[in-house]
Amino acid sequence: MSNYSLSICIPTYNFGEFIAETLDSIVNQINDSVEIVVVDGASTDQTSAIVQHYVDTYPQVKYYRLETRGGIDKDMSASVDLASGKYCWMFSADDLMEPGAISRLLSEINFGYDIYICRHGNCTFDMHPISDHPVFNLSSDAEFSISSPEERKDYFLLAATTEAFFSFMGGIIIKRDKWISTPMNEKFVGSCWAHVARIFELVLEGVTLKYIHDLCLMKRGENDSFREDGVVQRYRLAIEGYNNIVNHYFGANSIEAYHVRRVLRNEFTIKQFLYAKLLCYKNPDIENKELLDSLVDKTCMDISIRNIIGNLAYRLTPIWGCKLGKYLFFIKSRLRRNGGSLDPDRLGL
Repeated sequence: MSNYSLSICIPTYNFGEFIAETLDSIVNQINDSVEIVVVDGASTDQTSAIVQHYVDTYPQVKYYRLETRGGIDKDMSASVDLASGKYCWMFSADDLMEPGAISRLLSEINFGYDIYICRHGNCTFDMHPISDHPVFNLSSDAEFSISSPEERKDYFLLAATTEAFFSFMGGIIIKRDKWISTPMNEKFVGSCWAHVARIFELVLEGVTLKYIHDLCLMKRGENDSFREDGVVQRYRLAIEGYNNIVNHYFGANSIEAYHVRRVLRNEFTIKQFLYAKLLCYKNPDIENKELLDSLVDKTCMDISIRNIIGNLAYRLTPIWGCKLGKYLFFIKSRLRRNGGSLDPDRLGL
């Protein structure tokens, strides 16, 4: 029987550039009740050599290199299978653990909830903080028992982003026995959301959950490997992926599906859709305008003033308007990063 209370499970593929910084943020916080399980999906970079140094230095660090690349869904599942802690904290190989986070989680898991969700901060690629990422429309910790449709309704109503619906791997800490009690649904392998489908199955059975409002990690931005096939395909991955899962488990007309569409609308704003529309005009060989139109329809399908205005704005804004919007958004984001400075050198102009 393992003595580990918590396993930090890190599936990775070709993140050798970042994983040392990630492990450094964790190893100084661990004790004999915490292990780190790195599952390498057959990386072709320096990942193996870098992680081996930590294996040689820290007995709690375990490294498993897979023969072939399985993809994030399978590798995430494998990391939990190979773990031995009572709880498993999924963690990305390019994010950073906040100081004191493990100590906080070790005290929290004594209460025995099935799932914990924690908040993270958003950073630039080089880990300069930008903002705190919302999960729920709450300003403090909260406990939930999700064992009936009425309780689910209250839970889904409070969601601010899809992280409340388990989208962000790094924000999830789950009881291992609970996780392995439900096998991975092969229907969703390859979607990048197989872990969400697995947890939704558990939600239907009934789970207890605690939301931890404190920031427990910092998320590296501008490092999204799923954008390799274009922005529209990246949007499709999230919008179609989440719609498919919630429709499968709860039904397209369910209150759960309504709230998933609502938070997707929070995450995919009309500004973002206009930016993608501009990319379709500039790069038609990569970006698919017809697909983008269908994604806007899916996101704005529920009747509301906001959705009607948003859909009209997307349909009627000409390309020159998209260009102007992109430029203004660029200036605004640079100002936010640089403390309001209008210095062209600092803005990168």
